[in-house]
Amino acid sequence: MKEIIAIIRPNKVTATKRALDRLGFPSMSVVAVFGRGKQKGIANEVAVEISPIVRGLGSFKGMPYVPKRLLSIVVPVEMLSKVVNTIIKINQTGDIGDGKVIVCPVEDALRVRTGETGQAAIL
Repeated sequence: MKEIIAIIRPNKVTATKRALDRLGFPSMSVVAVFGRGKQKGIANEVAVEISPIVRGLGSFKGMPYVPKRLLSIVVPVEMLSKVVNTIIKINQTGDIGDGKVIVCPVEDALRVRTGETGQAAIL
């Protein structure tokens, strides 16, 4: 099993959820997070207008942090590339701030309600 951690734009969560649901992966955890990459924030990422005059003054250095969503999904190894490719397809705009996808190994999983373990616990 693998855990896919995807950091995406907030406005892409619903489309990502729908696409993963169609693949048979309706379960995920989603957390509101703040962060930034090398670009030090994206002014157009939030619904706040920054005057062109202010931008032109050179005093605008970027946002300290940009709102994003962190998705965590545990999948069987054989479905990994299909799920990752779906996340990329939905979230890739070609612009700065499209996000990141990180894949981590999962040693085991346990469904608390039933006691199921391994893949049975995630499917």
